[in-house]
Amino acid sequence: MTKKMTGGFGLSIGVVMLAGLVLSACSRPDGELPPASFVPLNEGPGPNYVIGPLDGLSIFVWRNPELSTGVTVRPDGRISVPLIDDLPATGKTPTELARDIEEKLAVYIQNPIATVIVSGFQGPFAQQVRVLGEAANPQAIPYRANMTLLDVMIAVGGLTEFAAGNRAALVRFEGGQQREYNVKLNSLIKDGDVSANVRILPGDVLIIPESFF
Repeated sequence: MTKKMTGGFGLSIGVVMLAGLVLSACSRPDGELPPASFVPLNEGPGPNYVIGPLDGLSIFVWRNPELSTGVTVRPDGRISVPLIDDLPATGKTPTELARDIEEKLAVYIQNPIATVIVSGFQGPFAQQVRVLGEAANPQAIPYRANMTLLDVMIAVGGLTEFAAGNRAALVRFEGGQQREYNVKLNSLIKDGDVSANVRILPGDVLIIPESFF
């Protein structure tokens, strides 16, 4: 009986803390974000992709097929491949990791040439977009180049019937400081208001509160 009460109490605290985060984020907007077009006119590459835990990697070593392999980055951010154990991968671009592999393999073979291709994308938290609260499917999704708020809402399946979409907050770190912007999801999704569509950046957190009515 005591364990059940303790678990329930802990769950209640967690719910209250989440609710407090939602209310806090939605009560201090730091201004407005400029609208983004639904389809970028000049769609270009985004920031260099940084490898994160649970990413799938395909590693090719030229003229050495026995050293070429597929691997998943471990939760600790490292990988193990033929002849190399516990090589740090998280926080590096695929090119940087390929150079590290070449350096390690140079002990065994002459002038190795390695290529790293990311096949399953997760990315570190700094390159994910996290959605909390009253989304149909709250989750962390990998950032994609030229991503907009509409893209994020499609990925999470839209809003629940209890969502206060126009009181949602976008939390973003800029210049080492956390800033919070109000975004109008109801206007975007239900009314098709183009001006409510804004550009999303890696590391953004979207918080969607519950309606009180």
